[in-house]
Amino acid sequence: MSEFALGHKARAAGYRLRGYDSIGSTNSEALASASAGDPGGIWFAARQQTEGRGRRGRQWESPHGNLAATLLIVPEADPTLAATLGFVAGVSLSTALSAILPGGLVKIGIDGADGLGGNSRIALKWPNDVLADGAKLAGILLEASKLPDGRHAIAIGFGVNAVAAPQGLPYPATSLVELGVSRTAEDVFEALSDAWVDVFGVWNDGRGIGDVLKQWRASAAGIGAPVAVNQNGEVLRGIFETIDDAGRLIVRADDNRRIAITAGDVHFGATASARS
Repeated sequence: MSEFALGHKARAAGYRLRGYDSIGSTNSEALASASAGDPGGIWFAARQQTEGRGRRGRQWESPHGNLAATLLIVPEADPTLAATLGFVAGVSLSTALSAILPGGLVKIGIDGADGLGGNSRIALKWPNDVLADGAKLAGILLEASKLPDGRHAIAIGFGVNAVAAPQGLPYPATSLVELGVSRTAEDVFEALSDAWVDVFGVWNDGRGIGDVLKQWRASAAGIGAPVAVNQNGEVLRGIFETIDDAGRLIVRADDNRRIAITAGDVHFGATASARS
């Protein structure tokens, strides 16, 4: 069995790594390590999670052979800027997967919205999903805990469907295997660890978030398309205009109001246009 390994850029930057065959949750392990005094700059990578979770406490299925990885960092940035690390994570994972996934014909995107003009098979779906050919290939989850010295430890979790996608979801999902790509969780992790170094350097303790958001927008799915945002059962419909400099989803509502969204479940295309 092969072992997880950091990419050469990640090694040179001083990152550390703990690899597992199976673990409850890489995010939980990272936060526990922070509580025990780990200074951060360490990856936790596994081929399987048995207690994985997604946004809003949802379960994240992770069959053996998929990638579950979490980076623990303790940034010096203001906590409000630390929240933008989700966009650093998205650009990093998009970069890594784009390098792994060969080019070719791009299918219509999720719920009917491509948004990239057929130029890439990988797209970012606000706030924290990565799509391939319009179906969810990966997800990102940020969690934080306050340390005794007042700083915040950030666990940046990545889940990538390398060998299998969960079944019975209310949206399309796919895996690298289904896309015709035979790359292991270890391959994906190595590419991700190096991509992170580059994008995190651009972020520069939050000072470069504008440049990171430019990269994120360039890979965003659904810009200019109809969008529906479900916020605790209330649905806002309109046109997805952009992501603003704070990372909020900007929607031009049906009554022409320009509304900034900080959280919600997003649907594009035909699903967004449906009124029932």
